[in-house]
Amino acid sequence: MLVLDSRTVDSAEVRETVSGFVAERCPWADLNAVRLVVTELLANALHHTDGEWRLRLRARDRRLTLELDDASTDPPRTRQPDFAGGGGFGWRLVEQLADRVDVRPRPVGKTVRAEWWMPAERQAA
Repeated sequence: MLVLDSRTVDSAEVRETVSGFVAERCPWADLNAVRLVVTELLANALHHTDGEWRLRLRARDRRLTLELDDASTDPPRTRQPDFAGGGGFGWRLVEQLADRVDVRPRPVGKTVRAEWWMPAERQAA
């Protein structure tokens, strides 16, 4: 398991570390999709909270699981995209790029969980 925390790494380091983890442990995963999901979830945590977050990445049972905890109790929501720079694209991307996404409330904040399955597992699901 890989655990990264806003107190010890910045966003660029997260993407680099996640890339190495995925390449080593889950070479079947779409690395660009995973990095984009990480980028979007971190951007949301930084934009909609006080900026503190914790990311966990696990590879087991032919599954890659990413969990990001942040301090906001508000769940992500799909918005009408604003092509003038107002956003509305990130959550749609997260939902489209991962095989499964869910949001779980925590006592203080929430956990956004994204999963990717090995291709054979994806077909069975």
